[in-house]
Amino acid sequence: MNSNIKKILCAVDLSEHSKMVAEYATTMAKAFNAEITVLYTAPSLSQYVGFHVPPSSIENFVGEIVTGAEQSMDEFISECFTDPSIKVEGKILSGYAAQEIIGYATSNDMDIIVMGTHGRTGIDRMLFGSVAEKVVKTATMPVMTIRPKV
Repeated sequence: MNSNIKKILCAVDLSEHSKMVAEYATTMAKAFNAEITVLYTAPSLSQYVGFHVPPSSIENFVGEIVTGAEQSMDEFISECFTDPSIKVEGKILSGYAAQEIIGYATSNDMDIIVMGTHGRTGIDRMLFGSVAEKVVKTATMPVMTIRPKV
């Protein structure tokens, strides 16, 4: 295991809470002289193929989501990562969030994943599960989770 942190994966959903996740990633990047990749995963919608929705319509819709996400990502990075000494790159993927986060982190040799949790409880958590929980359970590198302020 490598405890030398040089590559931080900051996984966000571009919500209001993502700003706090970005702050933690920035603090770590400064402390370790590391670079940050900010990752957003757009939902894939491929599970809807076969519901009498033509695949081309789904692809067009996902394309629009990704285009919107790219614009949101650019705004998020310029707003939340203002220190010019830290190298920050944005990345948009499409698919199942936990799988995409782990796949990207593994194939790009990330040293740590920093991500938010939604702090869901009860039935909400049972129905939706937790992307953060799945990442924590399956990632091969350390994962730092940030709970939203209540």
